[in-house]
Amino acid sequence: MNGSFYHCNYMAEVTIGNRMVGDRHPVFVIAEIGINHNGSMDVAKKLIEGAAQAGCDAVKFQKRTPELCVPKDQRDIERDTPWGRMKYIDYRYKVEFGREEYQEIDRFSKEHGILWFASCWDEESVDFMEQFEPPCYKAASASLTDLPLLKKTAATNRPLIISTGMSTMDEVEKTVAELGTDNLLIAHTNSTYPSPIDELNLRMITSLKALYPTVPIGYSGHEVGLSTTWAAVALGATFVERHVTIDRAMWGSDQAASVELSGMARLVSNIRDIEKALGDGVKRLYDGEAAARKKLRRS
Repeated sequence: MNGSFYHCNYMAEVTIGNRMVGDRHPVFVIAEIGINHNGSMDVAKKLIEGAAQAGCDAVKFQKRTPELCVPKDQRDIERDTPWGRMKYIDYRYKVEFGREEYQEIDRFSKEHGILWFASCWDEESVDFMEQFEPPCYKAASASLTDLPLLKKTAATNRPLIISTGMSTMDEVEKTVAELGTDNLLIAHTNSTYPSPIDELNLRMITSLKALYPTVPIGYSGHEVGLSTTWAAVALGATFVERHVTIDRAMWGSDQAASVELSGMARLVSNIRDIEKALGDGVKRLYDGEAAARKKLRRS
């Protein structure tokens, strides 16, 4: 094998902040804070700092305009929350950060040398986030067929990561055809929280890489445990995303499918080992093998 595979006419790569993401680049690791901060800036800061210490490349939040995102028939439904029983629309406002909080997130993330961005669930949220000049955007799986939102996000000319959970292949292909492949990244995912192991279908990573050879393909995991995310890297995921939490027993719908900070450090450390172990696919005789070769080979 002469290594010609590595000199093909295309290469899946996109620039996010100060990083190249894609084939032949280190796996870009995203710690999704989402709304696991439960409206607390102290919790958000602990997660940003912990993700940075774990070696993650970026943290991600979620941004919604509640009156646009919460259906009218759900707004007045009362739910139990950490702040007592309240209407769902009021809860959604409780967990939303505003301009001052995101200014502090921006400052604190830069102080700790980690990128940050957000999933925007509505067009107003895209306008809101633009003031912070994020390095990229993510669109949630729920938004895969929301073409006006996706086109609004793509029109910022920042890289856009789309997630394919709860979607058919036809829906994925139609969305990619509408958006084009420039500055696009695609995350394979299963949108059950937490995801059953036998429904992860990790070989979709290789299927997507074959279908979209110029697009960085990654993995967003919602399963319990880390081994399957490492498997995704071995299958060629160029970026990975896992929800992060201080404690999986905390209140919140995403906590149980999240990784605690100690686990995130293990996740990143072993990803870096896997990258080294994968190599480039070119057969070599290594210096360390020379002694064994001399001792064991007869000819």
